[in-house]
Amino acid sequence: MSEQEVDEYLAGLDEAKRTTLEELRQRILAVIPNAEQGISYGTPAFKLNGKTIAGFAAFKNHLSYFPHSGSVLAELPDDLTSYVTSKGTLQFPINEPLPNGLVKKLIAVRMRQIGSV
Repeated sequence: MSEQEVDEYLAGLDEAKRTTLEELRQRILAVIPNAEQGISYGTPAFKLNGKTIAGFAAFKNHLSYFPHSGSVLAELPDDLTSYVTSKGTLQFPINEPLPNGLVKKLIAVRMRQIGSV
């Protein structure tokens, strides 16, 4: 895994998607600054101690945040009412990064799950 892989992924996106996902990247790193960055399952991912904590991807009409656990989003239903979600994906608009507070909550749940809290 390497930070350069994430840089290359972002460089391949159009400006709006790149800008929003770069902002999300910085918000994730603000919470877990020592995370290892790289590509996992074809999308940017952030790992701690070999465990994937968070990830994201760009799609044609939306962006997605991946908690890399099927139970993270279920723990935050009140925080996710304005988003489209599935068991392991949170979709958000191309021009609207996820709020800092939500990113912190998503990562806190995942870190608790893997025993890193």
